[in-house]
Amino acid sequence: MTDYTAPLNEMAFLVNDVLGIDDIASLPGYEECSTELVEAIYGEAGRYFAEIIAPTNQSADTEGCRVEESAVVTAESLDGLYKGFVEGGWPALSGDPQFEGQGMPHLVGVAVEEMCQSANLSFSLLPLLTKGVITAIERYASDEQKTAYLPKLISGEWTGTMNLTESQAGSDLAAVRTKALPVDDHYLISGQKIFITWGDHGYTDNIVHLVLARTPDAPEGVKGISLFVVPKFILDAEGKPGQRNDVYPVSVEHKMGIHASPTCVLSFGDNGGAVGYLIGEENEGLSYMFAMMNHARLAVGLQGVAVAERAYQQAVNYARERVQGNLPGQAERVAIIHHPDVRRMLMMMRSQTEAARVLSYSAFAHWDYLSHSPDADTREYHQRRVDILTPLVKALSTEIGNEVAYIGVQVHGGMGFIEETGAAQHMRDARILPIYEGTNGIQALDLIGRKLLRDKGVALGELLSDLKQDLQSADKLGLEHLSQPVLKSFDLCEEAVQYIFEQARSDANFAGAVAFELLLLVSNCVAGALMVKSAIAAQLKLDAGSDKTSFYTTKLATVQFYIEHVLPRTEAYSRSLKFGHSAIMAVDADAF
Repeated sequence: MTDYTAPLNEMAFLVNDVLGIDDIASLPGYEECSTELVEAIYGEAGRYFAEIIAPTNQSADTEGCRVEESAVVTAESLDGLYKGFVEGGWPALSGDPQFEGQGMPHLVGVAVEEMCQSANLSFSLLPLLTKGVITAIERYASDEQKTAYLPKLISGEWTGTMNLTESQAGSDLAAVRTKALPVDDHYLISGQKIFITWGDHGYTDNIVHLVLARTPDAPEGVKGISLFVVPKFILDAEGKPGQRNDVYPVSVEHKMGIHASPTCVLSFGDNGGAVGYLIGEENEGLSYMFAMMNHARLAVGLQGVAVAERAYQQAVNYARERVQGNLPGQAERVAIIHHPDVRRMLMMMRSQTEAARVLSYSAFAHWDYLSHSPDADTREYHQRRVDILTPLVKALSTEIGNEVAYIGVQVHGGMGFIEETGAAQHMRDARILPIYEGTNGIQALDLIGRKLLRDKGVALGELLSDLKQDLQSADKLGLEHLSQPVLKSFDLCEEAVQYIFEQARSDANFAGAVAFELLLLVSNCVAGALMVKSAIAAQLKLDAGSDKTSFYTTKLATVQFYIEHVLPRTEAYSRSLKFGHSAIMAVDADAF
């Protein structure tokens, strides 16, 4: 069973002391939030997800899911869980009160989402995709559509899906072929979508599909894509689920991991056309899609944190129980947690998980300002920050999720290779994270193209400048041994950016070839700075005489490990980046 005592302290510390929930609570609409309320919410969430959801993780993975008679049959061990999840109010925690939400800040809700994902990643994907649908409808749908769908989606009574990918298109949305034929006040949608997470199930009265499709006169390419809402059951005059719509699951994929999450092939319009309703304007679907995609990318980054946390907890528990070998000068055998190399692995797991967590949470803090600040300039500033952090969060956190799960298997030794221990499941589940919602290679191209070259480095420069300000108090607290290496890593970032600007002007292949090194360089530097910011907050607590001495001294030691053993990777990323693409492109395609 997942024990959330330790991470609850970590979560509350980040939200309350590092990222400043008091400042966020001063924003309009968030006045009821407080540090005391945050701790109360996390205490109840920790109990619920540890006791109710987490025990289903391994059994649901074993059971999987299937399609029978054009409907998905889900894992029996999940039966009744989603109903209790909704009744507990968990999906609505950060929802808009105008549409039946509880109105808590996103920064508060992100920790609860992490708990859900850590408890059972497959189950957590059901509410996760719904949040992306909510984001798109909130921003771009008509008032009538908002009234019809948002209250049920925010409460969790209905769930939502994102239907983007087609077999011939993959990540290339310009190749989307699904058709939308206008008829009276609606459209008839026909086509097939693949990789649709929780595309069908029997847990709710309705499923709201958001679908990318082309109208008859649409231009070619991405400029001809529109976005449609296609409910599983068409709403009647009272807004209740009525006639069954013409959208059905054809099959579910047999995947390496997340076995209990039905990844569906959905067919639209096999019996005349699925009724769909246009969101916003025709041919604007790509821009609308990015609203839900960007939220999903942050959420997937959080999944990396969640899997890493559970893998770490399991590895620690095993290391405490597994007795093997002895220490120099001692005759008795000891638990492996006493061996230095095992400690190294556990600290690598712990420090990177905490780095990914503070990086992920920081993006959601900026999202709160973006969504609730009354000042337009403030919203624009935080929009730039969310934009620049999104590829960093998605990529670094999911890479860390994979590395930590991998190390977790290693800590278990041969038992890690045995499915019964559960360590292998974390590794299998984590592997999809760098792939879906835009591969990490796509995140790298997004960072170097849309977020760096397009704005001439303004957003990144702004981010690094702000982080330098955050680190100014480190020297006065005796933490310069932590802050100075980070500031030196910033120099590497700035040198890399300048080098990219120089090379990209004359070399079309350069940016794409070095994008991934840039992504890892910047991500690790930013995560390192946020770790030091956490250390500063911990030292201030110790200096103020906090009674949580063990927690704060452990935080300082964990940050030190990250700075000494993980941050040096930035030097390698910087060096590799400067070699450019000469060796990358040296081998002819036919020679592979």
